[in-house]
Amino acid sequence: MDVLWAPWRLEYILGPKPEECVFCIPEGTDEDEERCILARGEHCFVIMNKFPYNNGHLMVTPYRHVSNLTDLTLEESNDCMLWIRRSVQVLEDAFTPHGINMGLNLGEAAGSGIAQHMHFQIVPRWNGDASFMAVFGETTVIPEHLSSTYSRLKPLFDAITA
Repeated sequence: MDVLWAPWRLEYILGPKPEECVFCIPEGTDEDEERCILARGEHCFVIMNKFPYNNGHLMVTPYRHVSNLTDLTLEESNDCMLWIRRSVQVLEDAFTPHGINMGLNLGEAAGSGIAQHMHFQIVPRWNGDASFMAVFGETTVIPEHLSSTYSRLKPLFDAITA
């Protein structure tokens, strides 16, 4: 029997669900590594998904607690798109994926797990990454620990803002 390790999932499965919004992160905190924040823009930030669909799964979210794309100011929209573009470049440089899925689920009915605070998903993809495990077993295999992925991506984001 093969064993698949994803030790960070246990925190999600057994841990208490936060009452506060996980995306309402104050600017200027010193918790970026703990929260897996890779970069901070003027109006948004880039954060790793702690429960990723695939290795390198990132999210770009505005600082302001809004639930709809039309609630963003033009400046917020532009900053989000800038950081989405930068995130794609970093993922291409770090992982050389065969493709990248990007999306925004607005509302619970559209599949948003945290509908109250919008966030853009950026998921690197490789040919064959949806193996029989994902198709039949409803299991995703993440080949790298989150802290290793963070250590790989953080210097690339830091170089963008330097």
